[in-house]
Amino acid sequence: MTDYPLSRVMGLATSGYAVYALLRPGHLARALGARPGERRSLDRLARTYGVRDLASSALLLSSRPALARAAMGLRIAGDLGDCAVLGSSTPDPATRRKVIAVTLGWAGLNALAWALDERP
Repeated sequence: MTDYPLSRVMGLATSGYAVYALLRPGHLARALGARPGERRSLDRLARTYGVRDLASSALLLSSRPALARAAMGLRIAGDLGDCAVLGSSTPDPATRRKVIAVTLGWAGLNALAWALDERP
């Protein structure tokens, strides 16, 4: 049975982002080059990401393998959802490419960590 060390590292990194998103929600609007009228909604979205990411990371603290697997599945699904939502709603092509690269990058790193942790 694994204790999911790589997944826990990813959870720790995700927790760091979550705290940042909660304390500095304006980062998302700045990164997306949002117009002034969009900033308030994006601040709310950033806070939502923070809460979601803290919750999924907290599951990795459990010693139960089923919870660790659920946490990693949620992390990957969240990253893919972020890619779909932000990637499809970001009008600037260069910014859209960055958003897609970052969100798919996190999804890929989480998937790799999980796969390596699941090895016999």
